[in-house]
Amino acid sequence: MAQTILAVDDEKDIAEMLKYYFTKQGYRVITAQNGKDALKFAEKKPDLILLDINLPDLDGLSICEKIRDFVSCPIIFLTARIEDGDKIRGFAAGGDDYVIKPFSMDELGARVAAHLRRELRRSGGSEVRFDENLVIDYSARRIFYQGKELLFAKKEFDIIEYLSQHPGQVFDKETIYERVWSYDSEGESSVITEHIRRIRAKFSAAGAGSYIETVWGCGYQWAR
Repeated sequence: MAQTILAVDDEKDIAEMLKYYFTKQGYRVITAQNGKDALKFAEKKPDLILLDINLPDLDGLSICEKIRDFVSCPIIFLTARIEDGDKIRGFAAGGDDYVIKPFSMDELGARVAAHLRRELRRSGGSEVRFDENLVIDYSARRIFYQGKELLFAKKEFDIIEYLSQHPGQVFDKETIYERVWSYDSEGESSVITEHIRRIRAKFSAAGAGSYIETVWGCGYQWAR
């Protein structure tokens, strides 16, 4: 099931841009343009909230304080304010991060993914069993199939980590490349094809099925 993001911004263009971008990344996105709707939609327990500080009815800090009574997910403030005092008040209200407007959608996307990964590790522990055969220990960066350790290169593990923490979501090669190699790395997203071929070969050699599926014309997804 896709993770849910609640995006709150009183500017319609920004709200629509956030919905378009994160929907394309495989998330389910709910938008709100005022504090009243933000409080209502927060009751649906999203996985992460993007919260504009300057809203017409309730400011983002007040909303954050109110929803922290029943919401524990990461909250990222979207704001034009940059003073240290504002940041301190935001963190004190229960916020987890700040992104300054105008912002890069790719940078915001990277921060969202990082917060969701940390939340997944925190809620499920560092070791995750995907079925009766496969166990991934994210903290130790080790993978076991039927009790036997499988050895993967660093980038191979990074790809497995990223896809397995977003099961069922489809990512194109460019997105995987940006997340694993970072935005300013030199190289081609086509290297993803070769790395996934190697990953599949190692799973196959161990007698495992293909945990990474190709969605033709779209990209790859973690199948289980």
